[in-house]
Order: sequence, then C-alpha cells, then structure tokens
Amino acid sequence: MNYGSIIREIGRGAKGARSIDADQAEILFGAMLDRTVPDLELGAIVLSLRIKSESLEELIGFKRAMDARCVQVAVPPGPRCVVLPTYNGARRQANLMPLLALLLVREGIPVLIQGRHDFDTRVSPFELLAALDIHPASNTGMAGEQLARSRLACLQVEHLLPGLDALLGLRTRFGVRGSAHTMAKLLDPCRGRSVRVVAVTHPEYLQRMQDFLIADRGCAMLLRGTEGEGFANPRRRPQMMVVENGSARIAWQAEEGGAPPLEGLPDVPQVAENAALIRAMLSGDVPIPRVIREQAEALAELARAR
Repeated sequence: MNYGSIIREIGRGAKGARSIDADQAEILFGAMLDRTVPDLELGAIVLSLRIKSESLEELIGFKRAMDARCVQVAVPPGPRCVVLPTYNGARRQANLMPLLALLLVREGIPVLIQGRHDFDTRVSPFELLAALDIHPASNTGMAGEQLARSRLACLQVEHLLPGLDALLGLRTRFGVRGSAHTMAKLLDPCRGRSVRVVAVTHPEYLQRMQDFLIADRGCAMLLRGTEGEGFANPRRRPQMMVVENGSARIAWQAEEGGAPPLEGLPDVPQVAENAALIRAMLSGDVPIPRVIREQAEALAELARAR
C-alpha cells in the first residue's frame, strides 16, 4: 500500500483534506490493526484522521476491517447480548455503567462489557467492576461460558482485537485520541446477536454515528454518554436513539434544561463509594435513577425483539 498517497489525501488539514472510499479505508485500517504500517506513516495517518475526522465511507471501511479480525463471543440462546463499551471511567460523577449492566442481567438479558482503561486522571471502570465482584475473563471462550452461566461477562479489548488495543495505546504517546477510540465503541464481538450501546462524547458525532449505524444494519442504542461512559446521565436524560435493521427511532426524547446535581444521588466517583451506591440501588435502599431504568427498559426491549 502506498501510504504516502493516502496521507496526501487525508493530511491536507480540516478544510483541504479529502476522504478515501470504503474499500481503501478497509485496507488501510486493516494494515493499522495488523501493525504493518511503519511508525512514521502511522503517526501521520492517525493525526491526519483526527484533524480531518472520519467520513461515513471511512467508518464503514474501518468497521469491515474490524469485523474481519474481531474474535467472537458465543451468546446463549434467547435475547441478544447487550455490548457495553467502557473506555473512560469516572471523573466527577458516579459511574453507573455497572448498574445498567446488572439491571439488564436481572431481566435475563446477557451483557458483555468490553473495554480498556489508561486514563490516569479518571477512576478505572475495571477497578469499580472488581469491587462489585465482576472480573474480566481471560479469553473469549471463558467470556462465552460466563454469559451462559450468569448472563454477565467482561473482557479487555486486547482479547477481542489486539491490534485495536495497540492503536488505543497510542493515545498515551500522542496525547490525543484517534479513530481507534471511535471504532472501539462500534466493535461487535457478537455479530448477529448483539445490541451495541454507542455513547458519544461530542454532540456533532451523533448524526455521523446515526448514519453509520443505519448503514451497518445492526442493532444499537445511540446516545450522548455520561463522562464518556455508556449510561444515560441521571441529571438530564439524553436522547436515546434505537437503530435496528437499517432504521432508526427515538426511544426516549432528550430532556430540556441544565444538568444540576440530583438530591439523593451523590457524586462519588471513588471506587468504594461508587460500588456501595450501586449495591444500595440494587438492594432498594437508594432509588434507581429514572433515566437509568428507562435506558434499561429500552435495551431489554431491543434485545428481546425478533
């Protein structure tokens, strides 16, 4: 592959850059995942894509490359598996991603949590999960066994797609995120049996992700995440868009107004306090936020749909 010609197209800045087509994007991202792109060219490609931003055609090609390489996890008979990505962790608010997962499991919906954490300034979601006795499986076979036994499994992305894990690790060298962070939210380790939760941080990505999910023709929920995590913000409900088989509908409309702290919902991002809050909600000692219940209901409905 002539990386110079691709960099010449995508590397002309935010206004002058041009996108490549889906076939080229698939070959390019495949080489990036296979770690065959030389370091100098890889750095130029990663930063060029960050400045330019990915087009729909490029996202489609990148996803094809991931699908060809992502190890699959067996889903037990019954509802689809909700795939919850976790790549950010808590900063100021409690991380209620595990609460959402456990509410779905209560309803008999299998849940696979997949992700990675390398933010020194945020509380690790994997430490929080461990405090709730949820530990990553050592391989995809074990994850499938956990889904069959308890309806809940957790996997580090390195066991699903090692090349993507390596690309994600470049953030600590470059200081900025790249296309790999966008694609990690779209990873599908249960193709044909999944409901992906796709949480975006920046509002301008919502339309682009909606267009992609429609073109991808899978099942997914799209929303603006809470501090980057895939649960709806209890302080103010975001719009929750459901995409299924090439069509999109709004499951829950966004609430208007600001997002002030809620009485009775403490801001406890620390592991021990966050885990205790989730346990209290599950036991009924603390009310479960209405928005989280609404999200769980919409995901369960989508997982059970035929």
